[in-house]
Amino acid sequence: QVQLVESGGGLVQAGGSLRLSCVASGRTFSSDPMGWFRQAPGKEREFVAAITWSGSSTFYADSVKGRFTISRDNAKNTVYLQMNSLKPEDTAVYYCAGDPDGSYLNPPDWGYWGQGTQVTVSS
Repeated sequence: QVQLVESGGGLVQAGGSLRLSCVASGRTFSSDPMGWFRQAPGKEREFVAAITWSGSSTFYADSVKGRFTISRDNAKNTVYLQMNSLKPEDTAVYYCAGDPDGSYLNPPDWGYWGQGTQVTVSS
């Protein structure tokens, strides 16, 4: 089993940037696609971004395309989410996930999850 620990969240003003990290431990995750999701209060968990095991392909929700960048360093067992031009509507708990079996967009299709890190964007 893989354990994931996210970090890098915090409070930032609109227009600012944050970089989230997700460190994996346990069995190697280098063969697994990885993704980021977020969940705002009172809303369902939603897809943000995903990356293939090699990092050669990335996928983004329309709401973050052009502002967020997902990347990975398999040697460090780490996945990143660089978030630029942040907006108040980006406020949510951000979760790292791995090993999808099905649609990247569907949270139940992902095999393992981190505990989340809070991102708050003030206006």
